[in-house]
Amino acid sequence: MKSLKDRIEQLGKTLGRKHIPESYTDYKSVRLEHEALANRDVRQLQKEGKRSRILELHGRSDLNPKWTFDNLVEDSDDVKEAISIAHSFIAAHEDPAWRKSGSHMMIFYGDYGRGKSHTAGAIAHELINQYEITVLYRQLSTLLEMRFFSYDYSATDKAGEKFREINQELLDVDLLILDEVCVNESALKKNAQSWLGNILRQRLAHNKNCILITNHNLAELEKALGSYCFESIKEYDTYKVRFEGPSRRKEIIPTQIESHRATGYQPNQVK
Repeated sequence: MKSLKDRIEQLGKTLGRKHIPESYTDYKSVRLEHEALANRDVRQLQKEGKRSRILELHGRSDLNPKWTFDNLVEDSDDVKEAISIAHSFIAAHEDPAWRKSGSHMMIFYGDYGRGKSHTAGAIAHELINQYEITVLYRQLSTLLEMRFFSYDYSATDKAGEKFREINQELLDVDLLILDEVCVNESALKKNAQSWLGNILRQRLAHNKNCILITNHNLAELEKALGSYCFESIKEYDTYKVRFEGPSRRKEIIPTQIESHRATGYQPNQVK
């Protein structure tokens, strides 16, 4: 069986062509080459588009950029357990059925400085990077202050309009992180309890996830939030994570020994 090149040469001789080309254009190969280049360009554009979307999601989240797993020190069993639960929560998002199955809530509770906010932020960063999840981090006390000022109808700073926009964000975002929940509060005011309870119930109805961070234990948290608000929390698939131990933050006031070193005095020094 003659090759394509042989058939081309024979055709050229039949037509009386004096010059028979040494090579010919394989249009199938050319098409495949161009398709490969086009697909490469598409993949590059998709990659750049994803990078741009992720940067925008991080910017809108209001997260501390230092809150990552790489920066989280696993120095105790409670932190290690929290990180294990966090990774399980992140991995579950790979299953679309799980994401659509209901609303999930993580409650991080424990004393100051144990890494609650850091762990929540690390979860959020990973969800943005891996699944382009929309995230919003807010301190509850700040929201309540903004809500209070939004009732000043004579104000010229458009506080009411700004709060309505934020309130809608609280409902729409995929993952809402509320920090400092009931900080320095033994009980929220009734209208604040109702407002927060409504936010949580609406998010529950639309399969939106939440992370609550508090310094209260669970009994104190229930009392501080009130029955209506806490009942809405019970409707979520809830994961409770306790952070124990002393604060890991740097001391501002020096210890007694450090103070003595600074002054040159040593305890029980013999004169």
